[in-house]
Amino acid sequence: MHFPITNLPASSFTEDFLKKFCSISAAALGKPEDRMNLVVKPWLQILIAGSCSPCVILLVSAIDVTDTAEKNKEHSKIFQFLTSELGLAEDRVVIVFYTLGPHQVDKNGTVMGYFGRISAQITT
Repeated sequence: MHFPITNLPASSFTEDFLKKFCSISAAALGKPEDRMNLVVKPWLQILIAGSCSPCVILLVSAIDVTDTAEKNKEHSKIFQFLTSELGLAEDRVVIVFYTLGPHQVDKNGTVMGYFGRISAQITT
């Protein structure tokens, strides 16, 4: 789940932008696109490093996405997308990752940890 909070106007986040952002994020995080959810909070008063210039703080919550250095290298694609598509300087984008366990996410009424147990049972 992605939560970009920003002082940019809502018009900066078109449907096309949101779809591209979800696609790039899914690839960078190694997740299927149908697991990507995005909630944009525009027009907020935000100060980063003493400046209220245009910026984005992206909160990313996902299962097992920051547990290796190799995965962290892929995350730079998210940063590059935000800076280029929104025309922001590198010091105006902050990304915060929250690692979730499978037991903390429910999809279609089933906790994701349950899917892992089913998968393990099928392969053994």
